[in-house]
Amino acid sequence: MSVQAKLKKPKTNRLVVKRGTVPPSVFLHTVSDKEWEEFIAAACRQRTLGTAKYISVKVLGNAGDKGRDVEARLQAALIADGWDLYQAKHYEHRLTPGNAYPEFVKFFGHLLAGSFPVPRKYYFCAPKNVGPELHDLLANPDNLRTGLLRAWKGGTHGLKEHAAKLTPAMEAFINAFDFRRFEECQVVELLDWHAQDSIAHCALFGIEPERGDDPTVPAQAQPYEMTYVEELVRAYAEAEGDPTDLAKVLENEVYREHLDAAREAFYAAEGLKRFSRDIYVEDEFAKLLEMVRKGIRLKVNSPLLKTGLQRHDAAIDAAQGLTVTDSVLHVRLRGGDLPGTCHHLVNEKRFTWVR
Repeated sequence: MSVQAKLKKPKTNRLVVKRGTVPPSVFLHTVSDKEWEEFIAAACRQRTLGTAKYISVKVLGNAGDKGRDVEARLQAALIADGWDLYQAKHYEHRLTPGNAYPEFVKFFGHLLAGSFPVPRKYYFCAPKNVGPELHDLLANPDNLRTGLLRAWKGGTHGLKEHAAKLTPAMEAFINAFDFRRFEECQVVELLDWHAQDSIAHCALFGIEPERGDDPTVPAQAQPYEMTYVEELVRAYAEAEGDPTDLAKVLENEVYREHLDAAREAFYAAEGLKRFSRDIYVEDEFAKLLEMVRKGIRLKVNSPLLKTGLQRHDAAIDAAQGLTVTDSVLHVRLRGGDLPGTCHHLVNEKRFTWVR
């Protein structure tokens, strides 16, 4: 073996963008206004606030939405400080104060009219994020308030036609309002939240899970695999009609070869288990194990099978013949995976070979 081969690092489990697919942040530049709103809503449904998630998330962006593109509630009732408003702006450029101020006019008009309660946060969401001027204003709430009132009174930044709406009552309301509620929600944040649903995220952005190298089979059985190994030793002892232990099995060429093959299959499935853990939020490997358990149970429990090795062989044959396309892992299955799941089921004490 060459030095280069010795130094080669094992390939790890990872997510990769399909060939010809643009990165997610770039792809979002190409979606429609409605698709942008739906993406924001999908991301919000995965967002964790402390240890909780939003109770409900709804796209309202349409005629009569009262300036609420996406409404995300922290509890069932729509109450003051109990919901967040996500304002979706899908423009070719970064957002400017001229984009934000008209939205503020609409927002404050509805608040003063009692159309909806005050939100906890008001987020600006744009594929190219906010520009430097609006960024600085959002970072300094007092300057944001001053800038809005100055533009409103001066009829600049697209507010000329709204001058009559700045009544004394409106100005007093704005001066009393906490402008720290206004924030930017960056694309990177939305993508991080959306990625929590890894299946939907990969499907939307053309991302494929790539399975790395399976773990190397240790020379000696490890403590965490001893349950299925000891069950195989019991099956060998039953076949011999004589008590035996692991040390004696390893001295027997036939049984040692069989045990080595079983351990190789176990570690193949262990590679699939680690891939599932690294890529998916939900325990997809556990779901696959349950599919295999149901698929082989009738065969393994046949009264015609008299010995542990017969039950073992029946389980392996049945597992290899299963169709598990309902599992998201099926496209990344390798030759030893399904036989290996049988040993994982025994290792979890969900099957035994010897009755």
